[in-house]
Amino acid sequence: MLTLEQVWGKSTANLRSIHPVLLAGTNVLIERCYAKGIPIVITQGMRTFAEQNVLYAQGRSKPGNIITNARGGSSYHNYGLAVDFALLLPDGNAVSWDMKRDGDQDKMADWQEVVAEAKLLGFEWGGDWTSFQDYSHLQMTFGLTTDQLRAGKQPTAQQVKEALSRINGGDDEVDKDIKITIALNGLKLTEGVLDNDTTYAPLRVLAEALGAKVTYDAGSKTVNIATK
Repeated sequence: MLTLEQVWGKSTANLRSIHPVLLAGTNVLIERCYAKGIPIVITQGMRTFAEQNVLYAQGRSKPGNIITNARGGSSYHNYGLAVDFALLLPDGNAVSWDMKRDGDQDKMADWQEVVAEAKLLGFEWGGDWTSFQDYSHLQMTFGLTTDQLRAGKQPTAQQVKEALSRINGGDDEVDKDIKITIALNGLKLTEGVLDNDTTYAPLRVLAEALGAKVTYDAGSKTVNIATK
């Protein structure tokens, strides 16, 4: 069985550049599902407008089935506010979109258990939509439309605070959050938040970009950074 840090590692690439609140929620979701015996992997995170248009063309001007109704700029993926997930199978490599699978044998579909945990954290599930159901899709919109996001509007500091409080189980320690960009040698690496001169950023993304390996011991709740 894979360790929690190994499961996290499967999703690292697709968690880059997503909104810090979404990143926090997704990391907690991965941890909670792992604790329930249901490892998951994030298969999609941030998408460029061009990448979105390629998906939109499928089943229309390109071969294949229609998989999205959103053109570039009309998906929350384009603003780092959505992720897609799949179930990680016991071999640690293959993934499954089988919504009836009961890998932990608790007589409940694993997929629905993941969705239930996601909703507790404040995610909206694409499976609840009526016009086009997207069962692997999870998003946090902060009440903003994609038109508003495309025009440059961002979640307010209060919305960020409330979302983080929900994710952290009511912990209000981080206040007056200001979204910031974290760059490495002048190139954008990820995003974080600034609170009272303290910067909060995704440790794994930063450490791995600098060539370090990050592991997590769930028992002692210890994060270890190895540079060799």
